[in-house]
Formats: sequence, structure tokens, C-alpha cells
Amino acid sequence: MANWQTERRARGGYMNDRPSRMKMLGRRLRRLWRPLTLLAVLAALTGGAAILLHDAASEQRFAPLRARLIHMMPLQIRAIAISGQHLTTEASLMQALGTSIGSPIFGFSVNAARERIDKLPFVDHASVERHMPDTIVIHLFERSPVAVWQDHGHFVLINRAGDRVPDQGTTGKNAEAFLQLPLVVGDGANTAAAELIDELDAQPNVKAFVTAAVRVGARRWNLSLRDGTTVLLPEGQEKAALARLARYQSSDHLLERPVISIDMRLPDRMVIHQPPAAPPSPDTSTPSPPDQTGATAQDNKGQHP
Repeated sequence: MANWQTERRARGGYMNDRPSRMKMLGRRLRRLWRPLTLLAVLAALTGGAAILLHDAASEQRFAPLRARLIHMMPLQIRAIAISGQHLTTEASLMQALGTSIGSPIFGFSVNAARERIDKLPFVDHASVERHMPDTIVIHLFERSPVAVWQDHGHFVLINRAGDRVPDQGTTGKNAEAFLQLPLVVGDGANTAAAELIDELDAQPNVKAFVTAAVRVGARRWNLSLRDGTTVLLPEGQEKAALARLARYQSSDHLLERPVISIDMRLPDRMVIHQPPAAPPSPDTSTPSPPDQTGATAQDNKGQHP
């Protein structure tokens, strides 16, 4: 009996000495406190550095910190990813970037690099990003030329808005690309060119014959074809006229015929001016027919030239 009571008291004392669940949880939290504090400090430092890196207004304040980061974190650039580059040369782009593979990733200003790239001739605007730990990402939005504008004897590259796009050279790859651009001529041709070019793109069997588009009176277009034929388009009705012209080309190969001009200014007919007939030989005894210098095709009657 006494042994049983002694054993029970001993067992009860053991239970009283066992820590509660709250005390055990507190001990575990104390063990995790230091690593959690360290992670919080690192996160705060990283967030602060990110804000400074992307804050354009803090460029001067960040310069000393960037110098310290270069020494503390000597991370090197392993890759430079570029997108949107078509006309801008790689040499000019890398010079404006101001850094290269193998250089410290914190060793240049992202904002200053973007401002230099924005000043390149064919660049409308650009974005430059630093992707840790070793990549620089550049995305270009270029001012691509859509046509060559002949203005009083001067040839100028223009974009869709009609603004001048600086030329980077007339040799090599640039020259080959520029020779493929359509030519527009005359006052106001630069600002009206984009709409006409879109309509020509929609009719490739007509566009293949066009060498230039001449703006007439700042209100309508004449098309010059590669064999010398002139197509007179109606004012404000270029889309419908080009569609009609494409139908005639598909059915009758009209644009391949030796004609002087094709007048499409009337909505219901198309006037075709043909070259004069060749004069008869002197020894011909039969009377010669009268010259035929023009022909008319009426769309509403379904007659083809």
C-alpha cells in the first residue's frame, strides 16, 4: 500500500514538472525568432534597393549606393535580351546601353541607358530592365518608315503619322529595305500616305504594278505603274476604286496592257486612254480607219475593257 502511494506521488510530480503546450510553443517561437528577423531585414533591404533602382527621381541619391553594391555584390551580366529591334543597329544600341556582357549588373544606370536609347534615330521609346541575377532586358518600340516621300526633289523616309524618320545610311541592309518602300510624291502626300498604303496592301495584284503614288491638289491620288500607265483615283473613294481595278486585273489583265491612262474618277465607269494607232504604210491603197485614242468601260453594264 505504501509503495503504491509513493509511486503515485512520484508519478504526479513528474506530470507537474512537464511544460504546458503554451510554454512549448513559446520555446519554438524563440528558436525561430532569429532566422525570421534576419529574413525580414533582408526583405526590407531588397525592397528598398528595388525601389531605388526603379525610381527615376532618385538617380543622384542612388549613385553612391550603387557603387557600394558593386563592391558588395559583384554580380556580372551574363545575358542581354533585346526585342522589337528591326532598323536599329546592334552597335548603336549597345553603345547607348553603356554596358556589356561581363560588366557588373549594378554598374550602370537603367534610367540613363533608357534615355540614351530613346535618342536613337529609329527608336520612338524603349524600356530597359535589370532582371536579377544576371540579365538585362531591352524592348524597343521603333518608328518604322512606311514610305519614301519625295518633297520638292528631296527624298525623306516617313512613318505612319507622316513624320520624318532619320536615315541611318543608304548602303547595305538599310538601303535594301528602303528600296522596297512605296514612293509618295507631292504636297501633303506624307500625311495621307498611310491610308492609301493600307488599301494597296489589301489589293496585292494591283500593288505589284505600282511604282509611285502622286498626291494631286492635296485631295486625291494618281498611281504611276511600272510600264508608265497612270491610274487616276477618285477623291475619297480609293478603296472601292482599287477593288474594281483588282477585279479587272484578275479577269482581263488590264494593268498589263499598253495603255496611257486609266481614269476611275467617275463612280460608274472607267475611261481607258490608249496610245494612238500606228500610221499606215505609204503603199497601202485602202483608206485607213480613224485613230482610236480612248475606250470606255461602264461598270454598271458589265462591259470589260
